[in-house]
Order: sequence, then structure tokens, then C-alpha cells
Amino acid sequence: MKIQERLTFKRSVSIVVIFTLGLLSHFILTSPKEIQTGSILGLDGDLIRGERIFYAAGCGSCHIGSDASKKLLLAGGTAFETRFGTFYAPNVSMSKEYGIGEWSLADFYRAIKLGQNPEGKHYYPVFPYTSYSRMLDQDIVDLWRFWKTLPSSNKPSKDHKLLLPFNMRSNIGVWKSLFMDEDFVGDKGNPSTYLVEALAHCAECHTPRNMFEVLKTKQWMRGALNPSGKGHIPSIHPDDLAWTKEEIAEYLSSGLTPDYDVAGGNMALVVENLSKLSHEDLLAIASYIKNVR
Repeated sequence: MKIQERLTFKRSVSIVVIFTLGLLSHFILTSPKEIQTGSILGLDGDLIRGERIFYAAGCGSCHIGSDASKKLLLAGGTAFETRFGTFYAPNVSMSKEYGIGEWSLADFYRAIKLGQNPEGKHYYPVFPYTSYSRMLDQDIVDLWRFWKTLPSSNKPSKDHKLLLPFNMRSNIGVWKSLFMDEDFVGDKGNPSTYLVEALAHCAECHTPRNMFEVLKTKQWMRGALNPSGKGHIPSIHPDDLAWTKEEIAEYLSSGLTPDYDVAGGNMALVVENLSKLSHEDLLAIASYIKNVR
């Protein structure tokens, strides 16, 4: 074999090897993840605690449908416009045909902890499992206990309308492997940190993101562009928000600012949920916000 032919052959082999390794890496990164669920099966769910978790996590803010007569009808349909396309909140009611009525506790646990459905397909992180993944096992069990008491809706979920290549759901597995982090930014041992970062997921909207849509922890709660590209979500960092803890708690309870303005847009839905929490919980959220560094 001549020198030129040997070089061509080696180059071809190298290309095949690199391509094969790339495919193998992509397969590994996009494959469903496994998590042990045996430990949760022995836990008893508490209805009252589950209701608190439901409102603290703001589940209804996205999934409640247009039927205003049933506030806890999780029919979905809410549209979220982003630069990747439009996402639609799915039906997550207890309908066996159109919702999650056929799910087990283990299915629910994997959705929250791993961001994947019972078939192992990845959810888009518009569902804030990047925050929910920090939830305690007992809280997930309690939440599921409450969830199963909610009404069913036979409204089919709408398909997302996404641009290429973002409509290729499997690629989310790569993003998760690279960027999904269960560490807390605040003091892990502080209950207010858990309430804000794992449940209320305030940073998902109030913290800017980098080019990979990962939260910039060094600009924690400093405000961000609206995902739709229209408008700006305000900073709630204590350097920018001069409200007292009591004023923050009052805003989360009533939607009224110290200047007697009223919460609007998506924040009105957040307030609608958080207002169901105790005053102690709202003060804990306020305390976290006042101590962000």
C-alpha cells in the first residue's frame, strides 16, 4: 500500500471511530436515567402536608386550565412563548386517558426527580424539575397523596410548537447530563432555602441564564429577560428590592406592593398559590430574599 493510500485509509478509520464514539456518547447521554424508588414505597402520604407542597410549588400556576369554576382542574393548555418556540402545559389531572391517572407513585417520583415520563422520555425544563429535583422524598409522597384527590379532565394536551433542533426531545438528555445540578445556592440546612429553591423555584424566573439556559448563580435573583423576549422580570435581590420582610410577605399574600400597586401577569398566579401558605412560610420566603448575597 502506497504512503498516500495508507494516510487516506488511516484518515477514514479515524473518521469512522470518531463518528462511532460520538453516536455512542449521544446514546449514553440521551438514554433514560434510573433512580431507586424502593425507599418511597414505605412512606405514608399526608393529605394536609401535600396540599401545602402543592401550593408552595405553584403547580396550579401552569397547569390549571381555562375552566375557572374548578380552580384545581389541572387540564393544562397554558402557552409559554420562548425563543425555542411555544410550550404548552400538559394535562396532569387524574384522567387515566388524557392525564396522569395511570401513573404510580414511582412514575410521579421519577418525573419530579429526573424530569422524565414513565416511558423514559425527557421533559423539557420549562417544567422546573431542575428545582423540584431537590425535593425531599416525603414531600413528593405527600404531594402525590393530595394530587390523587384532584378532579379529572378529558381535555387532550396540546403538542409543543418548537423550532429545529429543539423539537428533538432526546437532546434534553445531553443538557441534563451537562447542566442539571441538585446543589443548593443558599444554606442547604435552612428551611427557607428549601422552600424557595426546591419548592417555590423563584430563581427559575428571577435569575438570568447563560447561553445554555443555565441559571447564573453569581447573579442570583438579579432579574432576567422574559423567556418570550418581551419585557423583563425584575430583580428581587436585596440590593434592588428595598421592601421589608413583612412587606414581601404581604405582597405574596395579597398581591399588594408597599405602594399599593397590584401584582399582575404570571406573578398574579404565583401570589394566588403562595397566598394559601401560612404567614410563617411567607416570612421564611421573605427572609431568604432579604439574605441573598
